[in-house]
Amino acid sequence: MSSSPSPVRSTTYADAGVDVVAGDRAVELMKASVARTHAAPALGGVVGGFGGFAGLYDVSALRDYRRPLLATSTDGVGTKVAVAQAVDKHDTIGFDLVGMVVDDIVVCGATPLFMTDYIACGRVVPERMAAIVDGIARACEEAGVALVGGETAEHPGLLGAEEYDVAGAVTGVVEADELLGAERVVAGDVLVAMASSGLHSNGYSLVRRVFADAGWSYDRHVEEFGRSLGEELLEPTRVYARPALGTLAVGGVHAMTHVTGGGLAANLARCLPETLTAVVDRATWTPGAVFSTVRDLGGVPAGDLERTLNLGVGMIAVVAPESADAVVASIERSGIPAWVCGEVRERQDADGASNGKSVAGGVALLRGTHQGW
Repeated sequence: MSSSPSPVRSTTYADAGVDVVAGDRAVELMKASVARTHAAPALGGVVGGFGGFAGLYDVSALRDYRRPLLATSTDGVGTKVAVAQAVDKHDTIGFDLVGMVVDDIVVCGATPLFMTDYIACGRVVPERMAAIVDGIARACEEAGVALVGGETAEHPGLLGAEEYDVAGAVTGVVEADELLGAERVVAGDVLVAMASSGLHSNGYSLVRRVFADAGWSYDRHVEEFGRSLGEELLEPTRVYARPALGTLAVGGVHAMTHVTGGGLAANLARCLPETLTAVVDRATWTPGAVFSTVRDLGGVPAGDLERTLNLGVGMIAVVAPESADAVVASIERSGIPAWVCGEVRERQDADGASNGKSVAGGVALLRGTHQGW
């Protein structure tokens, strides 16, 4: 006697963990934030608005360039997103993303034009996704870059329901004969430091480990910070794009470096020719309380600290000595503390090998002791 086959259970995409309706709702909530970045682009403008398969940007203005070079960078935020998830605050992490990519092209003198982002998550929570994108959009407005598109991907089973990661890419343009870089740097140039806003977006694996081992919760009030630990760790990365590019009108700026992974010395060496050494005087500034707290609480060796964290300097401009005061004044008018922190000299045998993150470059040496350390 034959039996009828058992009915197949109906399985939907939602059963598999992907909520298309929530995804559509998230996109709808993002629209206003993204549209704000299209109002005043540096050059050209966004074509076609929001929601196409590809972001379109009008670059007709590049016909007026003598020899335009496109500059591009891509990056993420790293494990700082774990702090945002733990604290359940998601509207500032976008500044970290924009700062990481935009300021990497600004250092060569490029004007950022447009950016795209990518958010992968375990579960789409529309309000959370909208908060992330709103932060990205506000940072894009600050940098003068258009957010032309992005992608939100739901990955159930790969990421936890409350987990997400973000990445982005930016494109900019610079005249070939105005390109900043090592070939412009000469002995006698001075180093102008631009203060960081805090940890920025590097070294969070070390930082999170230090505070976890010490048993510090993110809601713990820290007197030295004047706020909770979570608030301090989520201080947004400073976006230097407009102030840094503003120094070019002053003249005498030869190169810049963005102090990210690897610390000050390794990143500074990347913008020097092999024949030169940059000498940084630690005594010209005092790192913020968060840096000394990480050092003391975790017993982190000084060398490890300097190779991992920015220690209070987020960007350095290498400038002609006669332009230093004007460059400092230009940066400070934008509300960013700036100061001369060292100089460039001929390289000596005793200086050692390049410390430029495994790329060709000069040598950067840190001398002296930080004030108050």
